[in-house]
Amino acid sequence: MALTGRAALIAALGAVGVLLAPRPGSAVLGLLLLLGALVAVDLLFAGGVRPLRFRRGGAHLVRLGESIEVELVVENPGRRRVRGVLRDAWPPSAGVSPRHLRLDVPGGERRRLVTTLTPSRRGDREAVKITVRSLGPLGVAGRQGSHIVPWSVRVLPPFLSRKHLPAKLSRLRELEGQHPALVRGQGTEFDSLREYVVGDDVRSIDWRATARRSDVVVRTWRPERDRRVLIVLDTGRTSAGRVGTSPVPGAAGTTGGAAAGWPRLDWSMDAALLLAALAARAGDRVDFLAHDRGVRAWMSGASRTDSLTALVNVMAPIEAELVEADSAGMVAAILARAKRRCLVVLLTDLNPAAMDEGLLPVLPQLAARHLVLVAAVADPRVAEMAAGRGTAELVYDAAAAEHLRGERTRLTARLRRHGCEVVDATPDDLAPALADAYLALKAAGRL
Repeated sequence: MALTGRAALIAALGAVGVLLAPRPGSAVLGLLLLLGALVAVDLLFAGGVRPLRFRRGGAHLVRLGESIEVELVVENPGRRRVRGVLRDAWPPSAGVSPRHLRLDVPGGERRRLVTTLTPSRRGDREAVKITVRSLGPLGVAGRQGSHIVPWSVRVLPPFLSRKHLPAKLSRLRELEGQHPALVRGQGTEFDSLREYVVGDDVRSIDWRATARRSDVVVRTWRPERDRRVLIVLDTGRTSAGRVGTSPVPGAAGTTGGAAAGWPRLDWSMDAALLLAALAARAGDRVDFLAHDRGVRAWMSGASRTDSLTALVNVMAPIEAELVEADSAGMVAAILARAKRRCLVVLLTDLNPAAMDEGLLPVLPQLAARHLVLVAAVADPRVAEMAAGRGTAELVYDAAAAEHLRGERTRLTARLRRHGCEVVDATPDDLAPALADAYLALKAAGRL
């Protein structure tokens, strides 16, 4: 049973009458009897909510920042009309609109209701329950009940860096010699033969073909294809820090607003998606590993056409864990899954303390077997602080920022001494910078 605002209004007016009545006791009794009679009439004639049947439909996938509609069909198998309000409850981050739906279903009929979801966070969002309040003819009281109608929506990463993909693909076509300008790459995979022109490297001359054709012929090369790229995502505590500003309105998190920015994990995912799309177009195989204290997610064996879709679905439910990442376990997991030499792209944070105790001691073991590319998100606020000079407080902030930048520079140098490539860029620049580093390695024939 549920009481409405009308019941409260009648009670308030009755209270005024009780104060003015010569016999307050009798007035209170009369007011209670009146309210009881009105409530009984409404409960008697209100349609039942327990027999109602529900069926859901609609989309199961949505990108962060976009909206989808979830359909709810309400069937009334009873004889009495069910008129009232329905609330389809979801987690707050699902962004439900409208929160309450008007319901009017005659006996033996069904009605279709639509709820719009605009999620503000990645991951799986599960419907909680449906609550129906069926009001009586007087609108004083009604019957209320809840139903569990399962439905889930997976909120995918938005892949905002796809705007850089056409430019990177154009660069890739240049490397592969498919651009109209016929610019040849510096790869090590044989492509074709052509006549020698002044300026060609004499080491590329094919002497057998030259003897057959009675003309000097050189070999041309293209970047290697069918190589393996293993993207490793560090989901430990350092990936939870928020940097930059959220590029998706309302998707910065449940608190803090857009100024709170995105977690490093989300920026890393965005860069990983651009790299995966580029590598798949280049003919390379993309695998994915998420790790903190253990393996959080693993994707392998996806075809080149399906690798990006599979990667987006695997990444969607991953959240940062507030634990210290087990770098030794991460390296062991990589070595166990990658038997042959490949490009290992490690998306982590260049935190000197965490690196000294975690990755650096075990990095030589990984770099001896694979080509390692470390990519990290730099906080743009550090550069802003480093430029401050107006007051004493700003000068101290600038000194702290310069100290931090110096530590990251020294850490980058140490990683490169171990044979690793390093990309350290601000959130907006990380994805294109990582793609450029991949193309540079491919052009140099190092994959």
